[in-house]
Amino acid sequence: MVGMNVMRVFTITGSNPALLNCSSRILSSPVKSIKLGCLKTATCSYTTSSHPFGKLLFRQLFEKESSTYTYLLADVTHPQKPALLIDPVDKTVERDLSLVKELGLKLIYAMNTHVHADHVTGTGTIKSKVPGVQSVISKASKSKADLLIEAGDKIYFGDLFLEVRPTPGHTLGCVTYVTGDGPNQPQPRMAFTGDALLIRGCGRTDFQGGSSQELYKSVHSQIFSLPKDTLIYPAHDYKGFTVSTVGEEMLYNPRLTKDQDTFKHIMENLNLPYPKMIDVAVPANMVCGLQDLSSKPVEAASN
Repeated sequence: MVGMNVMRVFTITGSNPALLNCSSRILSSPVKSIKLGCLKTATCSYTTSSHPFGKLLFRQLFEKESSTYTYLLADVTHPQKPALLIDPVDKTVERDLSLVKELGLKLIYAMNTHVHADHVTGTGTIKSKVPGVQSVISKASKSKADLLIEAGDKIYFGDLFLEVRPTPGHTLGCVTYVTGDGPNQPQPRMAFTGDALLIRGCGRTDFQGGSSQELYKSVHSQIFSLPKDTLIYPAHDYKGFTVSTVGEEMLYNPRLTKDQDTFKHIMENLNLPYPKMIDVAVPANMVCGLQDLSSKPVEAASN
């Protein structure tokens, strides 16, 4: 558990018991490993599980204008096939929802790793199109969502879950979502790092409460502390890479392999222009991408 004395477990409220208290379920077919294969297309890239009895369905989707990755995860052995989207983009909502429908999934969460500055999140539009979907973002982001998560929270979708790890530095409210640790969870683990850790890089630290010192500490304490075979899935890539590992980034990341003072110097001298959509994206993303949209609440249970 990360940084909390009480772990909160989030589940959907409602009349369908299949979606309640997923943390108490006993699994009969644990997944031992996930082998990955990638197919790159002009509009999106997919990464899929090749394990024939794997519980986890996984898709990596790409929005080319902002070079943003959106991730679709689902527990396909659960009766309801509950699914979630991480970092959806407003311009590709129709594509994402079409895929969810085609695969016969029940979308329950639309999640963000942080308040994005280069695109408008798709969470608000998704909520307006799919009744009951819950928007998710960190409490530290000070933005609006149905579910305001904190360090150590576990977000269940079926029998699978994501652990919340705080990784501030790119922005004040950044989090990394990590697949569960245990015999009944997919292995190797997967870390959805947002902009905190990119493949051979990291997010900038010069706006939205960013701090090079905080980012360095976050990556080293919350991400590099994971097993070295943990798969790294960032929110962006600008060179065509799709996945890395903790071990690779610990060896080859040109910024985060340096000492903290050198890292600070690098980050303070990037001299990057601000994202062209920052004045539109940040205010919109502070309210879930749209105006407030009603939905049923999510209950938190303490273990």
